[in-house]
Amino acid sequence: MLETERLRLREFTAADVDLFVELDGDPEVMRHLSFEATPRDEVEAKLLPKILQQYREGPLGTWAALDRATGEFLGWFELTPTPDRPGEAELGYRLRRATWGRGLATEGSLALIDKGFGEWGLSRIWAETMSVNAGSRRVMEKAGLRYLRTFHVHFDDPLPGTEHGEVEYALTREEWLRARG
Repeated sequence: MLETERLRLREFTAADVDLFVELDGDPEVMRHLSFEATPRDEVEAKLLPKILQQYREGPLGTWAALDRATGEFLGWFELTPTPDRPGEAELGYRLRRATWGRGLATEGSLALIDKGFGEWGLSRIWAETMSVNAGSRRVMEKAGLRYLRTFHVHFDDPLPGTEHGEVEYALTREEWLRARG
């Protein structure tokens, strides 16, 4: 689907269940999401079928991220549609802890942003994370998204840091074009 200097993004398949389960089984990877591993049956029955359906609806979706040199699974990237706002998509990523700090999240995000605006004609790309998730916020900023707001969501079982809120970052097509010169 897409290649960068160090990454190859490809469609997931039904055979990728173990990759998802392993990634979501790392408590540090899930620290700002749930602290809990995604159960295998949920990956098989809900998560992967939803991703595979996105490919049929295309072009947006979620893609497996592989090391371009070795083929090793590193995590995933996504640009998913915003149902109530046509032309907009949410940027997301989840990478193995061993890859953190190497710029791979930024590299993959920049490539998807370029494809989203340049090829797929999106008007706006946005992302959200917990306010305390400094690593993800840095990725959003390095990828060119700008901070828009902090907001608070009620959770029945909040994670540590929830009291500081969620943050939204975004980039419009016009801003992307200006930055490209």
